[in-house]
Amino acid sequence: MCRNLSKYTLIFLILALSGLYFLLRNIHTVENWNCHTISALYQLQSRIQSSFVPVNLPTFHHNRTFCAHLGQKPSPEDELEERYLLDSIAWPGPPPRSTPTALRQTSDPMHSLFAILPTKGAREWHVGDQLEALVQMHDFQGRPKRYGGDFILARLHSPELGAGVAGKVLDHRNGFYSAMFPLLWVGSAQVEITLVHSSEAVAVLRRLRDERPDRVFFKSLFRLGFLSETTVCNMCLPPDHQPLCNYTDLYTGEPWYCYKPKMLSCDTRINHAKGGYLKHLITNKEALLFQSGVNIKVRIHASGPDRINVLPSRKEIDVESSSIKPEPLKLAPSGYYYEDSWRPLSGVALDQFNESSDITQCLKNKVINMYGDSTVRQWFEYLIALVPGLKEFNLDSPKNVGPFMAVDSTHNILLKYRCHGPPIRFSTVMSTELRYISNELDGLSGGPNTVVVLSIWAHFSTFPVEVYIRRLRHIRRALVRLLERAPGTIVVIRSGNLQALDQEVSLYNSDWYSLQLDEVLRSMFKGLNVLLVDAWQMSLAHHLPHALHPPPVIVKNMIDTLLSYVCPEKKKSQLI
Repeated sequence: MCRNLSKYTLIFLILALSGLYFLLRNIHTVENWNCHTISALYQLQSRIQSSFVPVNLPTFHHNRTFCAHLGQKPSPEDELEERYLLDSIAWPGPPPRSTPTALRQTSDPMHSLFAILPTKGAREWHVGDQLEALVQMHDFQGRPKRYGGDFILARLHSPELGAGVAGKVLDHRNGFYSAMFPLLWVGSAQVEITLVHSSEAVAVLRRLRDERPDRVFFKSLFRLGFLSETTVCNMCLPPDHQPLCNYTDLYTGEPWYCYKPKMLSCDTRINHAKGGYLKHLITNKEALLFQSGVNIKVRIHASGPDRINVLPSRKEIDVESSSIKPEPLKLAPSGYYYEDSWRPLSGVALDQFNESSDITQCLKNKVINMYGDSTVRQWFEYLIALVPGLKEFNLDSPKNVGPFMAVDSTHNILLKYRCHGPPIRFSTVMSTELRYISNELDGLSGGPNTVVVLSIWAHFSTFPVEVYIRRLRHIRRALVRLLERAPGTIVVIRSGNLQALDQEVSLYNSDWYSLQLDEVLRSMFKGLNVLLVDAWQMSLAHHLPHALHPPPVIVKNMIDTLLSYVCPEKKKSQLI
């Protein structure tokens, strides 16, 4: 038996030595593999993994508070502000029903009408007056609506003059709406009323925002050597499906999670990307509420004339002796178009920067830091295309993602762009480049030659408003710290704007979502020493079709506004 044991031991020893010889020989072969072959394999695998999206997405808890109240616990003052902000954007809805409202009972723009109300005392229209149009909504059966909640836009414009101003819509909550306009130019002025969404459609949008923040989902690639996995990520993931990787920001407490890979650790995350959009979120009946050309952004016709002629202002009237007193101007739009040029109604005088040399002179010796979504990246692209001296520095950044940087060494100009932290729906962002705006602001020295430009709104439309409030709160605190240590720093915030809508876009990025976020943004930065580029009114007042990335003529007016803030003719501040 011992002889047999030694015999087997000898066989195992020979096999072990043979295996060691084979391993040493092949190590030399592996070391001599072509590096390009290895790189190609990595690239191929990365493409395969980046295109992979798990089919079976997790079922989301339809619990508003689960997503809205993640992150650091707010202070009592923060909770009070949050309640105030939510109350300020409260939207009236249709009366509760036991069964879904049929399409024929919902708002129909083709059956609805508006009428321009006559002036008091049968006067003529003059610059400085206010115009009111009364809108009455009807359903598809032609019956008057008895409740409010429709999302309506109003514009007064003159295509031949290149003039336009946004109107203010007042919901009387009984099926009637008032659209109010200031009269700001001499000549023709046409009223345009548009139904964006019926009140019934808005109710669906509100439910989706509160209950389905997962309807846009994200993913991350995890990789170690040749092993890689892709998992679903989001701000709020159900924790009871599988273990989570916690990427909550250490400084702000902003939450972000990914499902943990089965084979890899959480610290092997390579990138972040938009995963896609969930489908079949609404019922077939609800889908009828979102029909292009039927009840999404359809104009409402006038029952009579839809235009007036505006005369010059009444400069000769003696107010004290006249029995007809001019009405006080109750409306306060940020500005209006005339000859396709934006004319602000308060703050700094707007200068026209028509030559690249004018822009260069304005930005000389300045550092311009742009943070946010693609709507402010559009400004970066506009400036480097317009100013020959601004040369983009190749950072090997992915197209349309960044970060980007452009330099004019002759005039000492540095222009930078970086996207905001998650949620961000860009194609692929390296995890090392995911930065929160508030943290970036804390890293700035600031000063009179530092310009900060912010735009953060489009990627938050699928989340409860509390999520947006929390993000803006962190940014506001960082701006306060920046302005305290460097009071001369110029801070400019770009608001959200209107965009083209169809059924799919409406469920994720409706103008109604953007409007709600825009009102929150204005309230939260009011009183702070920051300046506003009112992209909302600039896109509403212009005659060109709405677009997420506005056409060049509107962008030029936005850039002129920005540069007028940076290089004002008169040192006056227009606060939000």
